[in-house]
Amino acid sequence: MQKVVHVLLSGYRQKHHLFKTLKMNKPTILVIDDEPQIRKMLQIVLENSGYKVSNAATGMNGISLAASLQPDLILLDIGLPDRNGLEILNDLRQWYKKPILILSVFNKEEDIVGALDFGADDYITKPFRTGELLARIRTSLRRQTSPNSSSKYNAGNITIDLETRTVLCNGENLKLTSTEYNLLALFIQNDGKVLTHGYLLKEIWGEGYQSETQYLRVFVAQLRKKIEVDPNEPKHILTESGVGYRFISGSNS
Repeated sequence: MQKVVHVLLSGYRQKHHLFKTLKMNKPTILVIDDEPQIRKMLQIVLENSGYKVSNAATGMNGISLAASLQPDLILLDIGLPDRNGLEILNDLRQWYKKPILILSVFNKEEDIVGALDFGADDYITKPFRTGELLARIRTSLRRQTSPNSSSKYNAGNITIDLETRTVLCNGENLKLTSTEYNLLALFIQNDGKVLTHGYLLKEIWGEGYQSETQYLRVFVAQLRKKIEVDPNEPKHILTESGVGYRFISGSNS
């Protein structure tokens, strides 16, 4: 009997240890939003999806919690009662390097572009579908916790080697101009993230070109012709109207 009890206790301890380990390994998400209903809804959805959740109703409380908790991701509302959400975002970005996703009722292009240019990883307008929010969170966490240590990136049917500057599409060598290659490399390294027109133009063409969106449209169109099955209905390079582009590898879910 003692042997049986010992085995049962041993099994219980192992399961308890595993449960504690899994619980400890849950990513922590900090929600900074002044609406109690939104905070409550997000807490239920996120906890049911395997995340630990902390809440803040003001921007300053959010900064304090972010500093003490060091969460894996922050969901930040722009319309906060004490300070403008963009100011909070800017303050956080002075030291917080993990993903920040904006949740906001403001859906004007300038609001979205402003938040992304201030350092947000993504922008989701209210009301939002919980499935889409969870997918954006998974993408941001995956990008944060799984850095690509090699020079090769795989994005669905596309493979790019940054060391040799070679690109394969469906297993065949893809001929790209230097600008097309640089643009594709930038997209793939930011898989799932919205990149604004200004950011892309600055990174590819340099300072002084942030307003030359026609350059970008031309090269995006050329890239789509080379990597998309149907360039008129792209699956990889998606347009974020008035904001920029989002590259989807085909593996983000």
